Amino acid sequence: MSWQCSKVQEHPKNFTYIVECSDGTLYTGWTNNLEHRVEAHNVGKGAKYTKSRRPVKLVYFETYSSKEEAMRREWEIKQLSRTEKWKLIKAK
Repeated sequence: MSWQCSKVQEHPKNFTYIVECSDGTLYTGWTNNLEHRVEAHNVGKGAKYTKSRRPVKLVYFETYSSKEEAMRREWEIKQLSRTEKWKLIKAK
């Protein structure tokens, strides 16, 4: 593994994530600051969808070196059924 790859893994810059909302639904998004984004969801400053479904709990995330990769993966995950999303979450 090259030094550059190591650095990316140690300090990932883009994330695709899934949070479980208080009503049991799942929300998928992408961000470049995972901790800040989950906190934003929990104080009502995240997505409209999660605003009325707080608190949310981070249940899954993947790391990417580019925004485009993270956004592409977000779209792919959003195409999955709820059952498929839970399989993905439990497999990690």
